[in-house]
Amino acid sequence: MSDDVQDGFVRVRLDLSYEGRDFSGWAKQPQGRRTVQGEIEAALRTVTRSTETYELTVAGRTDSGVHARGQVAHVDLPVELWAEHRDKLLRRLAGRLSHDVRVWKVEEAPSGFNARFSAIWRRYAYRVTDNPGGVDPLLRGHVLWHDWALDMDAMNEAATALIGEHDFAAYCKKREGATTIRTLQVLRWERRDDGILEATVKADAFCHNMVRSLVGAMLFVGDGHRPVDWPGKVLAAGVRDSAVHVVRPHGLTLEEVGYPEDALLAARSKEARNKRSLPGSVGCC
Repeated sequence: MSDDVQDGFVRVRLDLSYEGRDFSGWAKQPQGRRTVQGEIEAALRTVTRSTETYELTVAGRTDSGVHARGQVAHVDLPVELWAEHRDKLLRRLAGRLSHDVRVWKVEEAPSGFNARFSAIWRRYAYRVTDNPGGVDPLLRGHVLWHDWALDMDAMNEAATALIGEHDFAAYCKKREGATTIRTLQVLRWERRDDGILEATVKADAFCHNMVRSLVGAMLFVGDGHRPVDWPGKVLAAGVRDSAVHVVRPHGLTLEEVGYPEDALLAARSKEARNKRSLPGSVGCC
């Protein structure tokens, strides 16, 4: 599959953020369900006075209730339309979009850029408080309350067994034809000055529910319900464990998406489309 842009079109990169509470995720859904993709595509159609909807491709599809601070998408627009609207597009989108979604940058993408396949990593944060009094009301839409004291050192020790390239089938919701092999680059907990525990989770890509499942396993270790080696054993077993809970979405935020230098964008996009297998395994996925 090529990332060459169709003749007469220009690929445009959008950097954006959204508060996920009132969205049914990123991807367009049946009529009547509000999504980030649907909202932005409708706004683009309106402000450019287009009769056609130009479809967005996103770096990472977020689930219902998940937030994004550093999301990236692209859209292919006719050259004439882009030339006419490029200088005023950002301000017009700001006037049209709801207050819980913002586009911060709109620019012509470099050759070979694909918001999804050119990305080399995605970084999420998950925020939890174990304060016995609960969550600060001003943060309630972005922080999970865990009603047990959490041992951050135990969670970080447990995380070491999960770092690297593995088949994360035990932590993913399986999708037909999709591989669950991922390279987890960072899984680290820090306690902020305000007492909130913040997990940084970074990987080349994530499968469905992976971050929230990993966090759920870590919390069970942190509150003493499971030993430190349990998350690693679950990973090695390769099957879902009923004790691995998918934590609620509101504590999760997509913070940043990373891309290689421009000269490597096309090669990365091609590489990312290849089906993956672990060394020594039989078959591709």
